[in-house]
Amino acid sequence: MLSPAEEQHKSHAYAAISVSALGQRLFFLGANNNPEVNTLPNAKVLSEKQAIVAALVERISNASAGVFVDYKGINVEQDTVLRAEMRQNEVEYTVVKNTLARFAINQLGMQEIDPILNGTTSLATSTGDPIAPFRIANDYSKKLGANFNIKAGFMDGRVLTMEEIAGIAELPSKEALYAKVLGTMLAPITSLAVVLGQILEQKGGSVEAPAAEEAPAAE
Repeated sequence: MLSPAEEQHKSHAYAAISVSALGQRLFFLGANNNPEVNTLPNAKVLSEKQAIVAALVERISNASAGVFVDYKGINVEQDTVLRAEMRQNEVEYTVVKNTLARFAINQLGMQEIDPILNGTTSLATSTGDPIAPFRIANDYSKKLGANFNIKAGFMDGRVLTMEEIAGIAELPSKEALYAKVLGTMLAPITSLAVVLGQILEQKGGSVEAPAAEEAPAAE
């Protein structure tokens, strides 16, 4: 028989083994449920992740628009060209971790994006031209096919449907769009001028005729 001290020591040993085994089981279960979890975070790691989430919240909330992209098939050369074009159009483009992005969008009330946050994910945002992220990502999606696809998008804090994303992606740049809208606004005036010119021509005059006839009266 074991002495009371030996019994107590044996009990403590079994308890330690049980706790260790339980911790390992919970850890591996967590890792299986979430592939991105591979270590138990310490205080420093947790603080770093919280900072990343806060930065994502600020970035998305300050953006005029943005798109989440699946980049799984893009190679280094293509990625380099893509990033250069994003920079030229003042679009911020980075790879993001799904778990951290999920925390950020949930804080912003954009839970509709949750289902697409799996696999490889990158984020392109713009604080200027809201069309640029959509247009550039769409252009590369056409070039690369299944290797590069838009997964979700938002504008002014609202999550867009895929139909809305497709429509926005086909628009020209903001500057070109403004010029087009301005041209449309001026179109009625131009048409009116043409109509008046045609009326005057039918009467045997011209647009300049009235001004020429009024000139002597001014003397």
